[in-house]
Amino acid sequence: MSDRWLAFIESNTSGTGRLFARVAAAQGLRPIMFSADPTRYPYLAEDGIATVCVDTQDEQALFDACQRLAAEAGLAGVASSSEYFIATAAVLAERFGLPGPQHTAITRCRDKYMQRLCLHVAGVGVPVFRAADSVAEAIAAADDVSYPVVVKPINGSGSVGVKLCSDVDAVRAQATTLLHQQQNERGLPVPQRILIEQLVVGPEYSVEVFNGSIVGITQKYLGHPPFFIEVGHDFPATLPSLDEQAIQQTVRRAIDALDLGWGPLHVELRLTEAGPRIIEVNPRLAGGFIPELVRLASGIDLIAETIRLVIGHAPQLQRTNGDYAAIRFIVLDQDGTLVEIGELDAAARLAHVVAVKRYPRASVRVRCSGDFRDRIGHVIACASTPETARAAAEAAQRMIQVIIRPG
Repeated sequence: MSDRWLAFIESNTSGTGRLFARVAAAQGLRPIMFSADPTRYPYLAEDGIATVCVDTQDEQALFDACQRLAAEAGLAGVASSSEYFIATAAVLAERFGLPGPQHTAITRCRDKYMQRLCLHVAGVGVPVFRAADSVAEAIAAADDVSYPVVVKPINGSGSVGVKLCSDVDAVRAQATTLLHQQQNERGLPVPQRILIEQLVVGPEYSVEVFNGSIVGITQKYLGHPPFFIEVGHDFPATLPSLDEQAIQQTVRRAIDALDLGWGPLHVELRLTEAGPRIIEVNPRLAGGFIPELVRLASGIDLIAETIRLVIGHAPQLQRTNGDYAAIRFIVLDQDGTLVEIGELDAAARLAHVVAVKRYPRASVRVRCSGDFRDRIGHVIACASTPETARAAAEAAQRMIQVIIRPG
């Protein structure tokens, strides 16, 4: 193993953070996690990952901690699997002369209003949008955009706080909730500003991009309104040639407009009758286990390539497989106490199913949030045709029994 450290600033909570650390170790590096509360991530202790307890909102404290690592054994790179800390990681990498994206481009992209504005000015299709600093401004913006509208935080993640509002009362309630929040789901301070945008209609896709190259298009499945919970993905999506070309052209223009040619991007969009409309550009790898679908279907390991890029190596994006992968999430439908998630073993034995996983343990309180936190497990299938992969994942999902005691 190399003596050099690879520093991670916090982690996401969907499983990718663990994979980042494992891949870093497999590439001969010493992963170390900087976190304000390392106990937030049980995998650190389980996998024996080194940790540093530090205020991860304090850039100077992080710089000092990195400097100690650099003096001790060398610092190979700085990264984060958490969307909330990718800009911080970019700043630190820049200060140490290490590979990374432009932190100014990351910061601009993370502000959904600024992102929308840059894309609009560049002529890239986006929903009609307005920013609001007060409930009264939100109501006026909704009237201007015209109902129904989507109300969301200016820099959230995982569909947290995103809600479809069909009338003024719904806008007032959601705007009041968001504008009174002092912290997000990670305990980080949030700007007292929200985004009001037009609902665009059409199937939803995401485009997985690496170093400016399009790796593939993912078809996305959403839960029931008024929320936007992602309940499944298929990779690669099967699209008519003209639609695929239109999506790719739109995404390339978005990349240029936002100056995001380094590293991974996850671009969400809807294909409307008027053409693609960008919903969000995320300057990071996709969540929702999409990188795992990409790896299974194409042989391209985006997590491993991200680590390679962070330490200064050229990415290798050659396809070695020509398969299809699908994931379906097990999603809460009521509050209560989780008694059991049953038939997991039976679901795992189905043909083409490659993974079945539950998240929370039994006998814990669960509560519907209307975002990614409602997902309590998943199944993944892989096959030589999209129809077979999709059918296997859906069959496994139907077999799984969730027992929740209400109250």
